[in-house]
Amino acid sequence: MIEREEVVAFFDRLAPGWDAEMIRSDEIIKAILDGAGVCAGKDVLDVATGTGVLIPDYLSRGVASVTAIDISPKMAEIAKKKFSGEKVTVLCGDVEETDFGRLFDCVVVYNAFPHFPNPERLIARLASLLKPGGTLTVAHGMSREKIDAHHHGAASRVSNGLMSAEELAAIFAEHLGVTAVISDDRMYQVTGQK
Repeated sequence: MIEREEVVAFFDRLAPGWDAEMIRSDEIIKAILDGAGVCAGKDVLDVATGTGVLIPDYLSRGVASVTAIDISPKMAEIAKKKFSGEKVTVLCGDVEETDFGRLFDCVVVYNAFPHFPNPERLIARLASLLKPGGTLTVAHGMSREKIDAHHHGAASRVSNGLMSAEELAAIFAEHLGVTAVISDDRMYQVTGQK
């Protein structure tokens, strides 16, 4: 079982070098955000934002707002320093316990899902934060096999491993209409709509 304190400590340690170590494919991120319905005028909740790696992508699409949350104080601190403005709010906290006082058009969990201890509880919570017609996306910018290999070493104590997209889609289906299930050698994405 993943311990919350271990997750926080692990990502606090990695935060200072996070951006320098980031590997990203603009093409895959575009496909993920297209599938997530992120576009002009939308209110986005970026779950486990880290240092805010997707915030520029959201803003370039003309979203109305980005609420970014991360459980790691150090990650959230870096994101806050990088992104200040009326469209972006960065919070440090547990998405399952935070009262946002609002609902969102798009909820995105990017490159973070295996680090949540209870996938069923997380998906139920995130689905409850959607506006009617809103979309929830869990995505990774690489294959399931590569994610699991990446988490095999130092991250093994803070990762459940990435469940198959079909297993995740079954959890989504308890709360949302599943609109996309992708798991190939390039990426992993499950999307549902309220």
